[in-house]
Parts: sequence; C-alpha cells; structure tokens
Amino acid sequence: MFYIINSMLQPFQDLFARLRLNLAPPEPSFRLEPTLRAALLQLAEKEHRPPQELHADLLASALAQRQAHTDLVRRWQSLSPREQEVAALACRNYTNRQVAARLGVSPETVKTHVRNTLVKFNLHGKSELRMAIGEWDFSEWD
Repeated sequence: MFYIINSMLQPFQDLFARLRLNLAPPEPSFRLEPTLRAALLQLAEKEHRPPQELHADLLASALAQRQAHTDLVRRWQSLSPREQEVAALACRNYTNRQVAARLGVSPETVKTHVRNTLVKFNLHGKSELRMAIGEWDFSEWD
C-alpha cells in the first residue's frame, strides 16, 4: 500500500521540486581570470576549505571593505575645507601647535576642528582618525 501511494506521489514531488528550482532566484555566476582562479584554488587547498566557500567569504569581505571605504569618503566630504586640512595634517603626524602655526590659527581653533572631525567620523581621538584614514595620500598638504 505504501509503495502504491508513494509511487502516485512521486510525479507531484518531482513537479514541486522543479517549481521550487524555477521560483528560486538564480545563483550569480562569476568567471575568474586564470591567475585569480589558481590563487583561489591554492588558498582553498591551504585552508582545507571548499573553493566556493572561500570565494563567498572573500567576496563578502571585499564588499564590506568597499562599503566601509565609501562611508569614510562620505564622512570626509562632510568636513569643511578647513577641517579636511586639519585632519590631513593630523594624519601626517603634525601636532596641534604645528598645524596652528602652519595655518595661521590658534591651537584652540585647531583643537575645535579636530573635535568636529572626530564627531563627524564617530571617533574618539586622533590616533583612531589616523587608523581610519591614515593610509590615504595626504602628501599634497605638505
């Protein structure tokens, strides 16, 4: 009896399985350059992980980094030109007094610009600012 019912249900189960596949969003497909593919396979082997899993993790990490960078750029653009100048010099390891002398303002004014910059970046100190954007090229401010 079970076999008869099961055999009658099989075509419906197959149909539902095909419908589920057709309704599911298609998986994105990516082609990698041969050198990237080889590097991915080598790293996957080294980490004892399936290449697809490693590929997904690397892609997610890259997207997160890209979003973080975009957020930093947006925050940078929210700074006034003077705040950008002060932040750039702070990232070049100038002290507040050195920045003040260079820009012809008081150290208190520099301190205010630094404080405003830190608020806009949601940071607590110049060292955090240097960690966030210190790798950017601020050589034009020298």
